Parts: sequence; C-alpha cells; structure tokens
Amino acid sequence: MPADIKSMYEDELKKELAALGEPSYRAAQVYQWLHRGVKAFDEMTNISKKTQRKLVENYYISSATIEKKLISDYDDTRKYLFSFADGETVESVLMHYHHGYTSCISTQAGCKMGCTFCATGQGGFSRNLTASEMLAQLQAEQQDTGIRISNVVLMGMGEPLDNFDNVVRFLRLVSSENGMNIGMRHISLSTCGIVPKIYALAELDFQLTLSVSLHAPNDDIRSRTMPINRKYNTVQLLEACRYYAGKTGRRISFEYAMIDGVNDSDACASELALRLKGMLCHVNLIPVNTVGGTGYKKSRKERMQSFIRILEKAGITATVRRTLGSDINASCGQLRRSASHAGKKEARKE
Repeated sequence: MPADIKSMYEDELKKELAALGEPSYRAAQVYQWLHRGVKAFDEMTNISKKTQRKLVENYYISSATIEKKLISDYDDTRKYLFSFADGETVESVLMHYHHGYTSCISTQAGCKMGCTFCATGQGGFSRNLTASEMLAQLQAEQQDTGIRISNVVLMGMGEPLDNFDNVVRFLRLVSSENGMNIGMRHISLSTCGIVPKIYALAELDFQLTLSVSLHAPNDDIRSRTMPINRKYNTVQLLEACRYYAGKTGRRISFEYAMIDGVNDSDACASELALRLKGMLCHVNLIPVNTVGGTGYKKSRKERMQSFIRILEKAGITATVRRTLGSDINASCGQLRRSASHAGKKEARKE
C-alpha cells in the first residue's frame, strides 16, 4: 500500500528515496514540492519521469478538496468545508488580521470530547487526521486565495492532544525551514484539558501558545458543560498549566465561553481570579456561539465588561475575543453538520 509521503520529515524522506536508488539531493527537491502544495508527482517539474514513476508506485500525496466555501460580507473571513480521499470532511477558517492571515485548522474529523456548547461534538467522532491532512488545509487555502498564511491555530474540529503524535509531527513539519516555515511563536494549540498530554507537550519545549478551554471556574460548572473534567478536574488541569508555563516560559491563554446564566456571574469571575492568581496567563472571553439544541445564549455585553473588571482588579489580563465571520457561522462544526444533515436528507429521498 502506498505510504503518506507528505507526513514524512525530510530526513525520513532522504532514507526512503535512497532505498529507491535516488541521490541524497532528491529528497530536498521532493520535500520542497510537497510543502508548496503540489497534488501530483508529475507537477514536480525538476524530477525525472523515471523518478516520478517510482514515487507514484510507492507513495501518495494528501490533498484537501474544497467542497463548500463561505465568505463573510463584513470582514472577508472565509470558512471552508474540505474533503479528503476517503470522503471524510472537516472545516477550516481563514481570518485576516492586521498582522496577516491566520488559519484555524482541524486536527480530527469530529470530536470525542462532547462539550455541550460545541457543534463539532454533536456530530460525533470519525477519525484522526494525519499531519499531511493538516498541512493540506493550509495549502488549499493559500492556493484558493493567493495569500501566504502567517499564523496557525489548532482550534478547529477535534481535540489536538487526543491526536498527539500526528499533531506533533504536523508542528515540526509546518515550522521546518524547507517547508511552510511558520514559526512556533505564530502557532496556537487549543486543548480542552487532556492533562498527561499537556505535560508531554511541555517537555517538547515548543515555543507555541497553549490555549486551554477552561470555560468555568469550578468543577461543578465545568463537569456539566465539559465531560473531560470528570476525568481530569480543574485542580489537575491548572497544576499542569502552571507546570507548562514554568517549563516553557510561555503565557497560557485560557479560553472562556461566556454563557448567559451559566458561568458569567460576578461570583464566577471572582472565583476564577482566585484560581488563576500568580499564573503566567491571559483570559480570552468568548461570547458563546448559538448552536441548535443547546439552549445556550451568549452573555450580555455589560456582563462581560463586569467580568473583565473583576479579573483585571485581581491582576489578570482579560479581553473579549474579536468575532470574525459572524454572518457565516465561522465557528467550526456547523458547516460540516449542516452538510451531513443535507446528505442524510438526500439519502432518505432516494
């Protein structure tokens, strides 16, 4: 069975091609083509036909096909539904900020975590993505728009630390000098709190930003909204976060979805401030997305402002995330979910 060539490190590719009788410089040529986003070996114009045939016989190139694209009328945010060779679909969002273009990519098709406010979790879990499929999302967006992506957030569909090995491989590939060369400091990884993997990530000492989906100040609220908390509670999670910040010297970003009447009271803010005291961190307040079937509503503006005042008075930096692509439901999960429902309706008609 052909192997996934785009998920290989350059030194691995060198060994593979040497076994096929190719000179050592060939690996650098092929590697650079792969990271420019070619979809077929015959697009590698400085590679001989004979070598191309060897590559076709032994490897395949992962690519992402655009199945659907939505473009915001307000801020040019683009939301993509991509499909892969096996027909599985994921979402990605491309956003324009003053510092450049940021892509929010998926790391899994679906998600196992079951957070009650998330559209992705409602669709269930299909499979992990390979490192090459993560790269393919970025490459497809660049080819579609003609721009260069300068920042990446692993905050789309799926839990990155539940796909740890493939995500680590992606991080090394996307930041490699001969690849897309996006530095670790321009990458954010979001987790709902798989504690052992936070420690494992800390040991790698990547200089990325770790974003932790906290969304509650205590176990009672968090366990009701995030099932992962029943396995790794807030004490364990915050201990891991303190270790990560100390080991890497990188500030933790705590994501906090503001849900009206659930986690947005002044008491919640005060408790959160106490729990985070002394940690190198920042709190990113996010008006919760409206997802059908949850019954959740985003907090009022004055409630969020009061929440921030309490955190800042305690010495904790907090901001409200800027909402982009609101007219196209740019949060991940909803486009795939609607496409899935449409497919099921068509199947019933048949």
